[in-house]
Amino acid sequence: LMPGILGGALMAFTLSLDDFVITFFTSGPGSTTLPLRIYSLVKLGVTPEINALSTIMMVASFGLVLLSFLLQRGGDRRVELV
Repeated sequence: LMPGILGGALMAFTLSLDDFVITFFTSGPGSTTLPLRIYSLVKLGVTPEINALSTIMMVASFGLVLLSFLLQRGGDRRVELV
């Protein structure tokens, strides 16, 4: 059950990063989400802040995928032992 929940959470996280257009048109004037913040920073030019933020997001995404892989692999070993 846990691999399915973790896989769903990873898919939701990945899709939420891609939903810039929907967020752009539906967000209120007082709310700023991460995709909107990145977009507003990129309009002014690529800065070290954008590079750092992108790196953090990539590392977090790869880390979650690696964690999911390791958890699924560990679950397979338990089944083989039984």
